[in-house]
Amino acid sequence: MRAARLTSPGTTVTGAAGGADPVVLVAHGSRDPRAADATRALARAVSAARPGTPVWASWLDHTEPGPTELLRQLAVAGHRRAVLVPLLLTAAYHHRVDIPAAVAAATRSGPPLAVRVTDVLGPADDTPDPALLAGLCRRLGETWPDGSTASRRGGLDASRRGGLDASRRGGLDASRRGRFDALVLAAAGTRDARARRSVGRVADALGVEFGVPCRVAYASAAPPAAGVAVSRLRASGARRVAVSAYFLAPGLFHDAVAEAAGAAGAVAVAAPLTDAPELVELVLRRVDDRPVLASTG
Repeated sequence: MRAARLTSPGTTVTGAAGGADPVVLVAHGSRDPRAADATRALARAVSAARPGTPVWASWLDHTEPGPTELLRQLAVAGHRRAVLVPLLLTAAYHHRVDIPAAVAAATRSGPPLAVRVTDVLGPADDTPDPALLAGLCRRLGETWPDGSTASRRGGLDASRRGGLDASRRGGLDASRRGRFDALVLAAAGTRDARARRSVGRVADALGVEFGVPCRVAYASAAPPAAGVAVSRLRASGARRVAVSAYFLAPGLFHDAVAEAAGAAGAVAVAAPLTDAPELVELVLRRVDDRPVLASTG
């Protein structure tokens, strides 16, 4: 068991004082430090949006603390309930296996702690959450704040922010349609067929928002790769292909997608969702949802 010094956005684990149940965000984890920084930024944003609710970040791998250690510390500190939000975009292996195992290990001994595990941030049923789509639209909108498509990699800017908000809650502003004539939704990748279908539903919904074809690509585990998807769209006649990043944090996968898409002729690659206001809204919606799993020590 790895030792961990547990900290939240700006504090240490403290005893329960009759306030709201603590929220534990659980990210996949990455060797790239930018990914952990993005998760911490999201935890701070969620905490700021819900004053009085303790919000903690944890990781399944590569970064401390893990969810088991954090949940144990919360129990020792006097908390009797916690809400765990998987920072995952598909309900694949990590949601089915790793997170339940972490909760079971935390509640097997020590002070009792009831843990409610929410749905993942991707589609929990057949319909992507409007906040998720709005966040993806925001990030795509941020690729054209001044009309430029220049970038650090072959003409792309995968990380520009500010200026234009493409995420009006009722759908994309009609004046922003036509910027692109095709989209690629680039995801991390999974061998789970059900999870891939959920990514496809997001791509379909995003294409409707922009009124253009939207194809799925993956950074690993499943074809096609982002560069292949962009090339196919361009071969079919599209000339302004943009890539929407179905990632919660920057890292090697997003870097690889941006490089391959740029080489294939994409005009823009969006930044990951990170701490977008719509993602904060979605996390809080999951916190407020009815429980999908409860585990009690």
